[in-house]
Amino acid sequence: MELRLQGRTAFISGSTQGIGFAVAQALAAEGVRVVLNGRTPERVAAAVARLRAAHPGAEHTGFAADFSEPRDVARLIDALAELGDVDILVNNVGLFGLARFESITDDDWGRYLDVNLMSGVRLSRALLPGMLERGWGRILFVGSESGVNVPADMVHYGVTKAAMIALANGLAKLTRGTAVTVNTVLGGPTYSDGVAATVASIADAQAAPVDAVKAAIIGQNTTTLLERFLDPSEIAGLVAYLASPLASATNGAAVRADGGVLTTML
Repeated sequence: MELRLQGRTAFISGSTQGIGFAVAQALAAEGVRVVLNGRTPERVAAAVARLRAAHPGAEHTGFAADFSEPRDVARLIDALAELGDVDILVNNVGLFGLARFESITDDDWGRYLDVNLMSGVRLSRALLPGMLERGWGRILFVGSESGVNVPADMVHYGVTKAAMIALANGLAKLTRGTAVTVNTVLGGPTYSDGVAATVASIADAQAAPVDAVKAAIIGQNTTTLLERFLDPSEIAGLVAYLASPLASATNGAAVRADGGVLTTML
């Protein structure tokens, strides 16, 4: 499908691997100039090289910034201003991890809120005005079904993802009567690089095959209709569509790519 995105520029936070890099590949395949982001210059440079090799023809680039470091974020915002018009913002960066509620400290809460929520606040605040002025733009939040069905063993993660959905919905109301849209993609359990590393670690500790551990983890999810992990490309495909002019009537929405994990009809 031709998404009519040729010549657009996109910035994707947390995009040197996993879902973020899959989104970068999907957009680059549509002729979008992609700006990657990761925590270290080395990781960014390696990801940019991979993207350029796979999708030549556009000046793909990247900026290193750790969203838990305010000075890094300030430098990134300045760099984006110098870069020029950013048409598509994908707020993908995020932290996740299992933790008992009583063990989650105020510092932990602050770090999760800073990275998972405030990254989107700060980037949207910097880039949304330009989109509104130019009359076209897309802001996408890569959310999670955990923002709707908050897991007991990841309360801090689920709360930040719920706040992300609310943020996107509120920002969409600022775009009334324009060709700018703001939406959230609710992803389900996805076999990203981070999840793959965790599964491998569990498999190693249990001396069990990786596939058996993956199946056991998914088997604990009683509502999944897919009955497997999503591939990052399956999230990326929906993000790319929502970033396109074809999705002009979708605004302020939380759109699912959750494998049927959520049981509500709406």
